Amino acid sequence: MALGPATGLALVDALAAEPALKDYHLLPSVRGDLLAKLGRVAEARVEFERAASLIRNERERTLLRDRAAACAPGQAPPSG
Repeated sequence: MALGPATGLALVDALAAEPALKDYHLLPSVRGDLLAKLGRVAEARVEFERAASLIRNERERTLLRDRAAACAPGQAPPSG
């Protein structure tokens, strides 16, 4: 974050190519957060929904779905 969300997003995107992280829920969650910070809320919503689909913990799933819903048109960007 020290270099901004765009730099962070580039780093996360590089990690996304790693096969071992394919089903790791925190990767799309972080990606969604960075996209939201960049104002790319439609893409952020997709990432939060993907993260929610990868997790078994109901509380975390609810949090991620809430963050996805906050990215709906007319909503304020989610805070993270």
